Amino acid sequence: MRSKAFWANAGERAVRTFAQALVAVMVAGFVFTDAAAWGEALLSAAVAALISLLTSVAASGVGDPVSPSLLPEAAPEPVDPDDY
Repeated sequence: MRSKAFWANAGERAVRTFAQALVAVMVAGFVFTDAAAWGEALLSAAVAALISLLTSVAASGVGDPVSPSLLPEAAPEPVDPDDY
């Protein structure tokens, strides 16, 4: 959890979560009310990003300690040169 890679990955996840939540709330606002509530949308997106960051910190004790993922890093499948 104390590595640059961990915080870079956790930050990237939080930014993606922020963007996804912002788009979701804005689309829902337009669909159901024909208006955009920017304040509520930004607040909802910020809370989602904070939860994403906290989840990454909580997951640091599970799986790969340098990754914010809950799952362990999967080993790559061996490549058979005859397949190419």
